[in-house]
Amino acid sequence: MINEIFAKRFIELEKAFAALPFQSRSGGGTYVANSLWQKWATSVQNIIQAVFGEQSPTFKNFLKAYEHCVGNDYEVNALKAIFLSAKEDFEGGYVFDVDLRISGEVFGDFISLSRQSLSEGYKDVAAVLACAALEDALKRYAEANHIDIGGKAMQDVINVLKSEGLVSGPQKSILESMPKLRNAAMHAEWEKIAAPDVSSVIGFVEQFLLTKFSG
Repeated sequence: MINEIFAKRFIELEKAFAALPFQSRSGGGTYVANSLWQKWATSVQNIIQAVFGEQSPTFKNFLKAYEHCVGNDYEVNALKAIFLSAKEDFEGGYVFDVDLRISGEVFGDFISLSRQSLSEGYKDVAAVLACAALEDALKRYAEANHIDIGGKAMQDVINVLKSEGLVSGPQKSILESMPKLRNAAMHAEWEKIAAPDVSSVIGFVEQFLLTKFSG
């Protein structure tokens, strides 16, 4: 869904550039009024940042070109060239899955809240947040790999990921104990959950997001 929205926006921005009015300068050459090219460039900057991330060469190159642009035709066209390169990479599937990266940021927020709650002595709250983030992350990762997980329980999702070779090594063995803890958290069986268990889930999700959801 997120990819479809971005794909539509890339097309809209390409059309918007084609509509920019280049005006002739008295001394030669053409330019675009600041208010017009800046509006377009700001929208492009937003989508490149969302799709590629702030640390990507694409975003950094666009930002550098933007900072040096005053509306001259060759400067505005330089912005267009970077934009079109980003659009081609996105449409060609040469960037990390956008759904996963953005989901990773959201789950990361959940885990930060969970770790904070645990440090403040709210073990049960931390357990719910961490387990919810874990289950959603596993399901989103499965969906990103074209696995139908509709209605499947967490244990079933784990089994599919294992059978497809999408989790292996230490992650595979650690996941075995997670469904039991998740069930206890979601059914308010707090006596079955200890602080070290919650810390273990938090640590696992952090590592899972780092290895599977980072661009």
